[in-house]
Amino acid sequence: MTKADQRRQAYRARAAQSEPALHSAAIQCRLMNQIWFQTAVTVLWYVGCRSEVQTHTAINDTLALEKSVVVPYCTEDVGGARCLGLWRLNDLTELRPGTWRIPEPPVERRYQPERQVAVTDLDLVLVPGVAFDKRGGRLGNGAGYYDRLLRQVRADCLLVGICYESQLVSDVVTEPHDVFMDYVITEAALYRGRGREG
Repeated sequence: MTKADQRRQAYRARAAQSEPALHSAAIQCRLMNQIWFQTAVTVLWYVGCRSEVQTHTAINDTLALEKSVVVPYCTEDVGGARCLGLWRLNDLTELRPGTWRIPEPPVERRYQPERQVAVTDLDLVLVPGVAFDKRGGRLGNGAGYYDRLLRQVRADCLLVGICYESQLVSDVVTEPHDVFMDYVITEAALYRGRGREG
């Protein structure tokens, strides 16, 4: 099976997910019970949209814990390559529809010094994906934004894939540059991935 085949299969499964709010809440509960979540200071959350695992409640609950919550936005580096910018969030109402209608910080506020976050500041990255496997393999949308970011985080920064159980495949088709998750979390279980050292 090719990456394109796996994407199509996983998109269909995710779109057909029953009771997404209930399963998203179960994922949040499982996540927040982990000691590595409780001890993380700076957490990168993706802002769920369309059929992704819903994250708005989880983001608000993380803010209530007085952690530093960071959200990504799509941009380009000085060489014109796609990359994710990192923005410190105070409230979800600050966000506006951005690239592909994903909620992002407004363009005019992205470069405020107090809001910019270095990738090396991240303690925990909660990673979206189209499909995952139990080894921590991840299949994204194909644009490469997260692939570039995940290769730059600190060695001790945990990478956690978040998905519904229905998005799991037996083996994600991977390439040498792909980054494996330390954990994959679903409404049903927490799977220990091989991580970057596997």
